Amino acid sequence: MSDNHKPELDQISGVETTGHEWDGLKELNNPLPRWWLYTFYACIVWAIGYWVVYPSWPMVSSYATGVLGDSQRANALAAYDAGIAERAGIGDQLVAASFEDIRTTPNLLEFASANGRAAFGDNCAPCHGSGAIGSPGYPNLQDDNWIWGGTVDDIHTTLLYGIRSDHDEARFGDMPAFGTDELLTREEISQVASYVASKTGLEPEEGVDLAAGETLYVDNCAACHGEDLKGMIEVGAPNLTSATYLYGKSVDAIKAQIYSPRNGVMPAWEARLDPATIKSLAVYVHSFGGGQ
Repeated sequence: MSDNHKPELDQISGVETTGHEWDGLKELNNPLPRWWLYTFYACIVWAIGYWVVYPSWPMVSSYATGVLGDSQRANALAAYDAGIAERAGIGDQLVAASFEDIRTTPNLLEFASANGRAAFGDNCAPCHGSGAIGSPGYPNLQDDNWIWGGTVDDIHTTLLYGIRSDHDEARFGDMPAFGTDELLTREEISQVASYVASKTGLEPEEGVDLAAGETLYVDNCAACHGEDLKGMIEVGAPNLTSATYLYGKSVDAIKAQIYSPRNGVMPAWEARLDPATIKSLAVYVHSFGGGQ
């Protein structure tokens, strides 16, 4: 509880009180030092000056821009434009250079690798993974199993036009739906799947006629995948002897793909990314080590 009294001199500290007392406790009159007050006042003046010079108060449809008209957004955009302009020069060199020239020119290779890494993370990693090892339905870019060719030129072409995309130059390689379209019976599909499995280190289904499966394979599959099952890059037919299968390596997975194939789509990047970025991506993906 507070009681108001006239100021008096505190006997212990020798400081005059304010005359206020709370439950027997008296308040000493110790004002702030002059330097502290002057600093406080200076900060107020500085704040007012800052409000005048720099953007500060919001208004109905805009804001007070300040005497200098400074804008962090404008500064950021200017820095961005400067970066684009700086990149444009080496980007033009990259587009004009052959892949062999890029490989043997350190600054171009360094730029392509860095640019490709960033573009891969933004555009390719959602499907192929941040480590480029793929997942079911999305190819592993680290291995040497390339459906459409693994040279840097092949990769560049695939990036430009896509696979089964809406681009006129897209790579197309549609596998027939042997089951859905009733081209083969379920028994025949089992025979073909078991024959393919027997050639790739898998255990075929028990009791299946592998000789009949071989005949069916030669009649229906060899034209694209080859009699040796090694595939054909020209038509995008995968190597069936590879340790990597895009949709799973098992007899059941092979049967499912023969019955109703899943023909994946990769977008064409020609209209989505600039030529330098696409070329950088080709260099970067090829550098994984699986490229041919």
